[in-house]
Amino acid sequence: MSAYLADKAEDLTVEGPSARFAYRRMGPQGGVPLVLLNRFRGTIDWWDPEFLDLLAADHDVIIFDNVGVGYSVGEPRDSLEGFAQGAIEFIDALGLEQVDLLGWSLGGIVAQRVTVRRPELVRRLVVAGSGPAGWVPGAPPFSERVLGIMAKSDPDLEDMLYLFYPETDTARAAGKEHFEHVAPRLAAGGPAVSEVAAQGMLAAAGQLLAAPFDEVRAELEAIKQPVLYANGLDDVMIPAHNSYVAVQHLDNATLVLYAGAGHAFLFQYAKAFTTQVTTFLAA
Repeated sequence: MSAYLADKAEDLTVEGPSARFAYRRMGPQGGVPLVLLNRFRGTIDWWDPEFLDLLAADHDVIIFDNVGVGYSVGEPRDSLEGFAQGAIEFIDALGLEQVDLLGWSLGGIVAQRVTVRRPELVRRLVVAGSGPAGWVPGAPPFSERVLGIMAKSDPDLEDMLYLFYPETDTARAAGKEHFEHVAPRLAAGGPAVSEVAAQGMLAAAGQLLAAPFDEVRAELEAIKQPVLYANGLDDVMIPAHNSYVAVQHLDNATLVLYAGAGHAFLFQYAKAFTTQVTTFLAA
């Protein structure tokens, strides 16, 4: 039996205008909830329970599957705007007047769009292993290996380790530990991201890469909330360069980079990062 409280969180649902959303809620309720937005091909089963337990020690933490993803029903979205609207529908369906957002990877881009569309809804924003909503000058292109793994419907452990962790003994050991943490939830046989939903995510990513930087800069400059940007220095998915560029165009931003870490730095350095998040949200 799992030692993590997050693995014991109840599966809940709420009806929105275009979907029945699946979610889990943990930690002390009261104050401003922290809503987490997931990565490409991620479901609520993929959040590391150690990471969630650390966050939920001090926060009302909510994780959910967006429209047509994982446990949630509805027509899967295929654009950033669609994913942002889905997140807004979910938050509104819970009757929450204001939230903090933590978005990882694709979820970080979605969280920024939610903040621009509904600024009164978002108090503070954490963008993890992500970047702005479009092409960033000077950013290296995706490697052929990364693109090949992203296109797979069922990547194996070696694929996932390559995408999320640097190829060092220390990082790979942390990666294997992370996958052991999520194994109990995954073994329960919950729904994976369908190919239709995954193709929608890929389509949204393609649209983002085509967005000119003038539009990207304007969206960043529209965000007035305090923002914590964080990334691993060795991220092969979304390079730390993108985070460095993003914070130059935000009014109130902090940038934190983790050495020896990649796309999943938030799990590799779970204690350090959740402490950083807690301090940021309490400021």
